[in-house]
Amino acid sequence: MTAVTLANNPGESTAPLEAIKTYGATITKLVAVPLAGILVFLLLWSVAAQNIDTSLGKFPGPNAVWEQFGALYQEHQTERTKEAAFYERQQVRNAKRVAEDPTYVPKIRAYTGKETFLDQIGTSLVTVMSGFLLAAVLAIPLGIAVGLSKTLNTAVNPIIQVFKPVSPLAWLPLVTMVVSALYVSPDPLVPKSFLNSMITVTLCCIWPMVINTSVGVASIDSDLVNVSRVLRLPALRHVQKIVLPASIPMIFTGMRLSLGVAWMVLIAAEMLAQNPGLGKFVWDEFQNGSSDSLGRIMAAVIVIGFIGFLLDRGMLQLQRFVSWDKASSSR
Repeated sequence: MTAVTLANNPGESTAPLEAIKTYGATITKLVAVPLAGILVFLLLWSVAAQNIDTSLGKFPGPNAVWEQFGALYQEHQTERTKEAAFYERQQVRNAKRVAEDPTYVPKIRAYTGKETFLDQIGTSLVTVMSGFLLAAVLAIPLGIAVGLSKTLNTAVNPIIQVFKPVSPLAWLPLVTMVVSALYVSPDPLVPKSFLNSMITVTLCCIWPMVINTSVGVASIDSDLVNVSRVLRLPALRHVQKIVLPASIPMIFTGMRLSLGVAWMVLIAAEMLAQNPGLGKFVWDEFQNGSSDSLGRIMAAVIVIGFIGFLLDRGMLQLQRFVSWDKASSSR
């Protein structure tokens, strides 16, 4: 009895150690290794920045960029304080007028101060998501129809192949002219600059979604199609119960590709057309030419990259949420 107990004790004592080692290896892989890579990158960036001289001074290193993040946030806070004071003055003035003349109808003028860095981040996010969602509404149904019909695929494929390689920026002048000609209103609901950027984003999002959706629909397992035929599912029911669940991985692959490209294209379009957003911020700082401009541009570059990463991760999490096959959405 004692011998058996002694023989079993070593195995029991090493089990917690193995669990700790496994946990430590996981932490190292998920945290320590990426952190080490970031530190090496910051070190190389700092060394390289010290050896690069430009017409505006030294290339900004990590410390200079961090200082600009603080300055940009402080500018945002200052602008919000000015905005609050502007509306407060109007309220006081209107209250005084109403006290003197009860028939007076108060008017509130909108604050027209310059957009801050954070404001322009919000503008770019609203624009890219609006264009992306519009493209999804158009592209996913078209991709399903193309994937289900070989005849429609043959008809539409040449058009897709011709327009797919065209840079969305090549569409920007045409989009601008068309919007200016058709969107004529004394009191527009949204600015023309927003429509120009949004439609440009939509044009760059459509093709990857159409192609991946159609490929996913056309690649559905024949057994699933046969089950639908045996059950004699109506067309819409077939799409709902068979086509969409089976093609979700490919649909989301197209959506992730489209969203990543859309974010890159939007920044370039905002720079080219001088539409409000992060692209315009970068171009304005380049034209400004102050000693802080390079640091501000580098701060914007980091924010653009980080937002692009978050958009991709967010789309991946959405795919995991709606997909029945969790293994296919693990990356």
